[in-house]
Amino acid sequence: MQIDQVAIAVLGAAAAWLSQARSDSFRRWACIFGMLGQPFWFYASWKAQQWGIFAVSVLYAMAWMKGLWVHWIRPARSRKSGIGTIQLTPEVKKK
Repeated sequence: MQIDQVAIAVLGAAAAWLSQARSDSFRRWACIFGMLGQPFWFYASWKAQQWGIFAVSVLYAMAWMKGLWVHWIRPARSRKSGIGTIQLTPEVKKK
């Protein structure tokens, strides 16, 4: 088995596993492992001339980049943004 295949399996499984974590602190690492696996996807699909897989790898890379932006790059928004939720209570029928 080649190193690219091992890296794809290990990093892809780690990214999928972390994306399903209950803890935000673990879940934010999914995009890191996903992005670490992308060069191996690019190399393997290029080497095998699997252009459809290569194109899908580009889409996955963009999705992982969004995760990097949301969890690592973008500053955290304050919870006190002035926007609240509205709770509608059920009407009580009058007899």
